[in-house]
Amino acid sequence: MTEEDKFYDDAKKYWEHVSPTVDGMLGGYSHISSTDIAGSNKFLRPFIRGPNAKTGTRRALDCGSGIGRITKRLLLPLFQTVDMVELNEEFLKQARPFLGEHASRVERYICSSLHSFTPETGRYDVIWCQWVLGHLTDVDLTRFFKRCRAALAENGVIIVKENAASSSTREFDENDSSFTRPKQLLVDIIQVAGLTIMKEEKQIGFPKNIYDVWMFALR
Repeated sequence: MTEEDKFYDDAKKYWEHVSPTVDGMLGGYSHISSTDIAGSNKFLRPFIRGPNAKTGTRRALDCGSGIGRITKRLLLPLFQTVDMVELNEEFLKQARPFLGEHASRVERYICSSLHSFTPETGRYDVIWCQWVLGHLTDVDLTRFFKRCRAALAENGVIIVKENAASSSTREFDENDSSFTRPKQLLVDIIQVAGLTIMKEEKQIGFPKNIYDVWMFALR
């Protein structure tokens, strides 16, 4: 097994032992969920609502969706349909009861890692990537961004919401096999992938003992 294979395999094994609950998805920080969703809604809304909105609301993609916390509380209230892509098959199974009556508006439950996932060309108005990109190597993240760019509908946007390390280099978490990148490194990867940052904003209202969280709208 190569070092890269181990990196991905260790992450897969970690999530196999996480409970399929909101608290499990958020690593014990379920109390921040409402603040998180409110901040995301505020950040996204100008793209899809109001006089200057150009992005459609037909279909969104939730990357690393888990059981569908973001799908249920953010995307389904704003979009006609949502696709979910998630590595852990058990999370996707639990997504249906978690989403309840809204589950029928999820068109595709896709069981796949992001480093091997290619979204359909031109399919999505919004591609949402939150607290999952640290599970990709820098090279695979660049490639993933390029595939996402091709998957956008006209005037579509990719939304990235990720932790940012305060150090100048990546921080590796052996527990879940993930990287926390400094903000500038994430920006560099975005630019190498040929994407433009349309908007960026720091999430407010989170506990001071966790990483800063930044949101980016990309096209």
